[in-house]
Amino acid sequence: MVVKITDKMKFSRSFDYVDNGIEHGVLSKFEPKEILFKKGTLIAEGFKPLNCDIKMLKDVPVKLRDGVTIYTDIYLPNNCKKVPTLIAWSPYGKSAGTAPRYKNLFNMLGMGNAWNSGLTKFEAPDPSYWCAHGYAVCNPDMRGIAHSEGNTTMVGSQEDQDGYDLIEWIASQEWSNSKTALTGTSYLAFSQWYIAAEQPPHLTCINPTEGLSDGYRDLAFIGGIPDKNFIERLQVNHVSAKGAKRENLVKEMDCYPLATAEVWKDKVADTSKITVPAFVIASYSNTLHTMGTFRSWRNLGSKEKWLRIHDKQEWPYYYDKDNVEELRRFFDYYLLDKDNGWNKTSQVRYSLIDFQGNNTNDISTGTFPPSETSNTKYFFNPLTRTLQDNAGKTDVVLRYDTQSLPGKISFQKTFDKKTTFVGYPKLKLYMEVENYNDMDVFVWLQKLDKFGNVLSEFVVPNHGAVLQDFTQNGASALRYKGAWGRLRASMRHLDVEHSTDEIPAYSFDRVEKLSEKQIYDKDETLRIVISSKDELGSVMPGTPGCTPDNGGIHILHTGGITTSYLQLPLLN
Repeated sequence: MVVKITDKMKFSRSFDYVDNGIEHGVLSKFEPKEILFKKGTLIAEGFKPLNCDIKMLKDVPVKLRDGVTIYTDIYLPNNCKKVPTLIAWSPYGKSAGTAPRYKNLFNMLGMGNAWNSGLTKFEAPDPSYWCAHGYAVCNPDMRGIAHSEGNTTMVGSQEDQDGYDLIEWIASQEWSNSKTALTGTSYLAFSQWYIAAEQPPHLTCINPTEGLSDGYRDLAFIGGIPDKNFIERLQVNHVSAKGAKRENLVKEMDCYPLATAEVWKDKVADTSKITVPAFVIASYSNTLHTMGTFRSWRNLGSKEKWLRIHDKQEWPYYYDKDNVEELRRFFDYYLLDKDNGWNKTSQVRYSLIDFQGNNTNDISTGTFPPSETSNTKYFFNPLTRTLQDNAGKTDVVLRYDTQSLPGKISFQKTFDKKTTFVGYPKLKLYMEVENYNDMDVFVWLQKLDKFGNVLSEFVVPNHGAVLQDFTQNGASALRYKGAWGRLRASMRHLDVEHSTDEIPAYSFDRVEKLSEKQIYDKDETLRIVISSKDELGSVMPGTPGCTPDNGGIHILHTGGITTSYLQLPLLN
């Protein structure tokens, strides 16, 4: 039977699946059969020819423990050898690699489509490459998607169990060597935390490449502030040819505004239960994935684990030729038992971003943050609007009106020598509000050049006019503008069990409205912006950001017993 938590979920009818061989890719029509693609085959115009013979097992039925049947495509090397399998678990359409929406997306980003064969599921490994190196690739349509039966849920225990069942089914197939791995970016990383925590016996290793790990804190209510727009965009992918229902997270946000609701507790990945080897990929730059990826890494139960922090958006990173080759070293070591020295790879490698085109990548260290860092506090000088080394002895307040420009306040510090920060920034603010009972506070840590210009860095290949337009005040996943954060003051209650001095965590289990006059807790320049609106904007182009709930005057306290400060991890 389906998991119990589905009783508390809110469902809507799924969007209709258009089975015309165009909308969802040239191979998307439901046709259970075996296809042999010869080396050199062109799946669709604009993609690269296959670099080996591939056997495709199309629309293969897999029966789950509750009797529901899902369908998957399997890509195999055209030989009789038993092979390991890479699994791409997501709702994004198992045959949608040539779908117009994805072709257009990668063209817009400047990647084009010639980097893949057209067999590639969105955010998943390319079967052409991996089959040529002795792997199978499994692209399932999860429960409720396309022709798969059942109703679609969005991460949590139902996907855990379904992924577990698929892994064990794969291990029993005659073409399988019984070893499997989960890989992919974004949602395909998100789902890995949950499935791997179920500990399927035949899951050998995982490769989460940037994925959030808490449906409440990382997606629906970042900082306790609801953001329905991006979720609505994600749920458009929940399409069914069988009239299935889809879990409606937007409805659940209205019904369950606190993280203590069972629906949201079911969407928290317990990565301490993951024991298989893990090659985790993170970045500072993706405003959707950064928090969840680092949180998962910190809590990961695996004894054999690696962290690589890169300086790109996840799609250019994941499909980069050199990075694919490195990932193959990891998989070859665990799935093909090749003695290739992977186990000697540095446990942590990080990047330094300078916003001037001189980033440094793959700096090796044993921990993150590196042991050479020390948390350093910078205090607000309310008169000069600068950051200083010492706290003010007396409190001076600064005010900004949330309903008029600029609606924010900032402080700067210019450095007289090269200064490097690596790790987790933290901001402690003592604030109050006049003429309202709550505050949505947004913070943004910027870097300015010696002329005072705000610096940013595209993390996708296209730097043209269209991307300039989209990313100027939004599309933060495509253009890195500095560290950021947000918090609704009425949701400020700290989770004492999980908070540290370095990384605060919030319980989001209560609403504590504010009352007036009640205070709560080298020629280049650092600027901290405290604002009443989301200065970074949306995550992706064409999707609005969150809508703040602000009114009245925000008041910032800077000294005495209410000293606000910025804490940064200084590399010594």
